[in-house]
Amino acid sequence: MVKAKKVAARCYVAMIGFLLYAPLMILIVCSFNDSKTRTVWGGFTLHWYTDLFQNEEVLLAVRTTLVLTTSAALIATVIGTLACIAMSAMGIKMRTVMQSVANIPLLNSEMVTGIAIMLLFVHFMTLGFSSMLIAHVTIGLPYVILNVMPKLQQVDKNLYEAALDLGAHPVYAFVKVVLPEISSGIISGFFFAFTISMDDFVVTYFTKGAGINTISTMLYQQLRRGINPEMYALSTILLFTILILLAVINRLSATRSIEETEY
Repeated sequence: MVKAKKVAARCYVAMIGFLLYAPLMILIVCSFNDSKTRTVWGGFTLHWYTDLFQNEEVLLAVRTTLVLTTSAALIATVIGTLACIAMSAMGIKMRTVMQSVANIPLLNSEMVTGIAIMLLFVHFMTLGFSSMLIAHVTIGLPYVILNVMPKLQQVDKNLYEAALDLGAHPVYAFVKVVLPEISSGIISGFFFAFTISMDDFVVTYFTKGAGINTISTMLYQQLRRGINPEMYALSTILLFTILILLAVINRLSATRSIEETEY
């Protein structure tokens, strides 16, 4: 009976894994398929990868996406970290209210958020890269706060006060005492904001200006005339890039945990 349950559990996990990763495997296979039809194997080729790096429209969209997502994630990380520091100095009731306000973009539908931001920008500025950047900072900020705030609450305030008593400047004490303790939360918040920003389509679609495209909006435009196989190659490159980044981050986290344990 116990053995049957183990077999059933493994089969269930295998089925979930297949449902999750089968589309990714199909995507990778299509990126090396010499045929434009997904149902016909035309042989192995790197033709789509070659065409990808010669397509100016795609490269421009990739460049815009990387600049947008990196800038938005960095700004959201800085603002979110400073907001967490400010909220940690508040009383419990006020801090709870501020955290609830910060979580509103998480609770709202992306459609509502995108339309609301668009209506605000239309009255005060021209839609373009700046409007997209502000919008992406807005949707990434709550994720930074969610990652940094718990780490900040775990910091022993006595250490910071002891550094001040020993004559350290408040900024120096924060950088040397508090910042290392919350650095893992800051890094996690940055990558969360980066991922949300890169993955977003709805908010980007409503706040982008004419002639500006990210990867998501470019794919949406291609759906009308058929997906170019070059997009399979681009998606495969992005997939493996993310996997490498995750492996590096996990490795660094594991190394740091071992060092902290030994210390």
